[in-house]
Amino acid sequence: MRRLALALLLTAFSAAAQTASLPPNVQGRTQEKNTTSKPKIVVPAGTTVVLSLTDPILAKSAKAGDSVYAQTAFPVTVNNQMAIPPGTYVQGQIDTLTRPGWFSPHAQFQMHFTKIIFANGYTVEIGGPRSVSLGEPAAAPASPAPGTTSPPAEDVIAAVATPYVLVTSRNDVLLDNDSQIEMVLQVPLRLNAAKVAAAVGQTNPPPAQLKSATRCRPIPGTPGTPTTVIPGTPGTPGTPDIVIPGGPGMPPTVIPGTPATPGTPDTVIPGSPGSPGIPCPAGPVVTSNPRIQYYSQSFQIAALVQVAGVPLPAGSYQATWKGSGPFAQVDILQNGNHVVSVRARFVLLNRISPADTPGTRTNSDGSLSLQSLRFAGQACALYFDQGAE
Repeated sequence: MRRLALALLLTAFSAAAQTASLPPNVQGRTQEKNTTSKPKIVVPAGTTVVLSLTDPILAKSAKAGDSVYAQTAFPVTVNNQMAIPPGTYVQGQIDTLTRPGWFSPHAQFQMHFTKIIFANGYTVEIGGPRSVSLGEPAAAPASPAPGTTSPPAEDVIAAVATPYVLVTSRNDVLLDNDSQIEMVLQVPLRLNAAKVAAAVGQTNPPPAQLKSATRCRPIPGTPGTPTTVIPGTPGTPGTPDIVIPGGPGMPPTVIPGTPATPGTPDTVIPGSPGSPGIPCPAGPVVTSNPRIQYYSQSFQIAALVQVAGVPLPAGSYQATWKGSGPFAQVDILQNGNHVVSVRARFVLLNRISPADTPGTRTNSDGSLSLQSLRFAGQACALYFDQGAE
């Protein structure tokens, strides 16, 4: 028994000595891995989430800065795993609003979203600065390669919607209850898989249809009154003179007749005209903007980079594309000659770029790839990353 106890004691001391002999950085990584490792669901950048408004946006009071409340109308899955179940609450804010007018029967919004609240209370903040590549809070940028720049990604709006609404200036509601809009994730969204799974069983799907918030009620027309006619009195024809012939040498005797009377005309009392009814305007309809916007932006490359496997030597280039995403087919030209076509993510920024800024990333072989393009005076950017493939 003493030998057994001694052997166990020696084994324990040996294990403790091996742990203590590990370098501090290895010990820290091991402990961190054991205590902080959690399964994650990463919803990729460029994902579109269909939302249904739970609160209307009223024509008279709507303004930039107002809150927007909605629920997800359709599930979002990643690799056959539920990421955002239907009925999940989403909160956002109006950034810009163009109202309808007499000659522009439509409204345009730009919104950004700040929070996702799952049915079990699991809340994800999505409004803070995040890295476009990793979906993590922006860290201090690494030193860029000579002749290149790596702009920080904190100017990228995490989640946006830009609904185009067919609506007139007579409408009292710009976006009604149950209106569906599309929220685009412009950065990857990292979710706790266990908390999402717990929320799935508690999620109640949104109601089939919410009551319209409009207060407009049609005004029926009035029939008016008919014209009233009061008949006049007829005239009398009168009687002719009576002539009695006289005797020889005597004049005839004339008995005058009675004159005719003219009578009275009909009396006409006009009726009152009816009033036309006033119908309510048709409800607002979210649709795509019929006017496709075309972009053409110049940029400079200071050192050799690759895009879609095609090398771009240092020089001046031009990027052209149409539409505002979330994805766009971009043509890169030099001196009017086509160089390469590549699919990119069209990203809205929360500020205007002060200068043309190409961003690069270093490949495993040490070469550089074009990761992003920002353009002077524009609040948008192009990202040529894995989210665009």
